[in-house]
Amino acid sequence: MLHLPRRALLTGFGFGLLSPTGPALAQAAFTESPFQLGVAAGDPLRDGFVIWTRLAPRPLEPDHGMPAAPMAVTWEVALDEAFATVVAQGEAVARPELAHAVHVEVEGLRPSRPYFYRFRCGGHASPVGRAKTAPAPGAVVDHADFVVLGCQSFEHGFYTGHARAAAEDADFVYCYGDYIYEGAAAPTYTGSGGTIQNPRVHLGGECYSLDDYRRRYAQYKMDPDLQASHAAAAWFCTFDDHDVHSNWVGDFDEDGAPPEVFRLRRQSAFQAYYEHMPLRRSAFPTGSAMQMYRNAQWGDLLDLHLLDTRQYRSIQPCENARAATCAGVDAAEAQVLGEAQKAWLYRNLDASAARWKVLAQQIMMMDLDRKEGPEVGYSLDTWAGYRIPRQRLLRRIRDRRIDNVVVLTGDEHQNYAGELHIEGRNPDDAPVAAEFVVTSLSSSGDGQDQRADGRRYLADNAFLKFNNAQRGYVVCDVTPDAWRTEFKVLDKVSERGGALTTRATYALERGSSRIVAA
Repeated sequence: MLHLPRRALLTGFGFGLLSPTGPALAQAAFTESPFQLGVAAGDPLRDGFVIWTRLAPRPLEPDHGMPAAPMAVTWEVALDEAFATVVAQGEAVARPELAHAVHVEVEGLRPSRPYFYRFRCGGHASPVGRAKTAPAPGAVVDHADFVVLGCQSFEHGFYTGHARAAAEDADFVYCYGDYIYEGAAAPTYTGSGGTIQNPRVHLGGECYSLDDYRRRYAQYKMDPDLQASHAAAAWFCTFDDHDVHSNWVGDFDEDGAPPEVFRLRRQSAFQAYYEHMPLRRSAFPTGSAMQMYRNAQWGDLLDLHLLDTRQYRSIQPCENARAATCAGVDAAEAQVLGEAQKAWLYRNLDASAARWKVLAQQIMMMDLDRKEGPEVGYSLDTWAGYRIPRQRLLRRIRDRRIDNVVVLTGDEHQNYAGELHIEGRNPDDAPVAAEFVVTSLSSSGDGQDQRADGRRYLADNAFLKFNNAQRGYVVCDVTPDAWRTEFKVLDKVSERGGALTTRATYALERGSSRIVAA
C-alpha cells in the first residue's frame, strides 16, 4: 500500500485534473500517432496504479503537434494482452497546460497480479503496457524481484540496459533519478577514462525553460528501449540533480544563480518531470516545490521509503570539493532530508513490521574515504559530507533495533556493495545496515570493470565489499530470509547490442547486515 504524507494528500487530490469541465473537448483525427512517447505505469497499490501517456504526434516541435485545447483520451485496463477481458475503463483529459500529459489513477483492481493497459485518441491506439498491483498490506509474500536503475544520459550511450531490464519480468522498477541530463549538446564527453566521442547528441542548449525541459524529455522518451522498459513494469520514480541541474540542493545552484532565479528554473524542471513520469496527483508541483518522498509496501516483505535527498538539503560543505573534508562536514545544523521528511521517515521506520526496510534514495550513505594517502577525504555531495545527520539516522536505526535495513542508491556511475557503520573509520561490532549502489544505465560511457580509484577504495575502506565501473542495472531478489543483489553489466553502451552478464551477486541473511558474495 502506498502511504503519503497527510499534507500531500490534502493538497494533491483537489485538482480535478481528470474532470472534463469547462469548454468542450477538442476532437482530432491524427495523421501520425499521438503516442510517440509511449506509455508508463507507476506507484502500484494493492488495488491499482497510475497509468501515463502524453499526446505528442510531433514531440520535438514547439506545440508537439497538438492544438492548444483540452482533448479526451480513453483508457482501458484488462486481464489479458488482447483485451478480451477489460476490467476498468474511462476517459481522461489531456490538458495543454500539462503538455497534453495524462495521469490516470486506476482503482478497483485485485492485489498481487499483472494487468495490461492502453489508451486511445484521435483514431489511434497506444502501445500496450503491463503493470502488477502490489500485494495487500500485511499479506504474506514469499518472493519479490525488482530492478533498480537510473543515470541514463542520452548522449553517453544507447539504452541497451533498458531493453534487457524489460525482459526481467520484474514486480516493479525503482528509478533513482537522473532520468534526463540538462546540459547542452556535446559531441564528446571527458571523464575518468579520458575523452570519448558521444554516440548520440542532445538537441539544443542547456535546459532552463519549461519548453527546454519538455523537448529534452521528448528526445529521451522517443527511444524504443526506454519505452519497452516502461511498458514492462510499473516504476517508482524519484529525481536527482540532473533532472534539474548538476549538484543542486535546496535553493542553491552550482552556477551561482540567485535563489529566486534558480527557483524559476526548478519550477520548470519539476513541471516537466511531473508531465513525463507516472506519478500520482499528490506529486503535482506547487510552484518550485514538489512532494516526492513517500512510502510503499509490498505485502509483509518490503517497506519502501522513497526519499528526496535534494529538495530539503543544506548546501554542500567545503565548496563541494572532491575527496576533501573541512569543518563544515561536522556542522550541527546541516540537513540532508529536512526536519519534516526526517520525522516522517523516523515514524515509518519505527512502525514498520515488514521483513525488509528499504531506503530508496539518491546519494551514497557509506562514508567512503576517497582521498589517496593517509588523510581522509569524502565526496561532499554524499551523506559523508553531512556527518551529523548521517550519524543521527544510523544511530536511530541501531538504538531502536530496526533490523534488516537495506539502502539502495545511485548517482555514482559505479557499482558498490558495502556495510554501513556510524563511523566507517571506527566500525561497530556489527554493521547497522547494508548499502547497494547501482551504476549508471548509460552515463559516463562504456566504463571498465574497475578503475584505479575503485581498487584504492576497496583497499582503504574495510566496509566496502565490491566495486565495478561498467554500465547496467541491478536485480534485487528478495525472500523473507534472504536478500540477493545481482549486479548486471554491459560490455558496451557506445554501440547497440551490448552483451549483458551478471558481474557479481551479493547477499544478506535476515537478521544480519553482513554482505557476502553469493
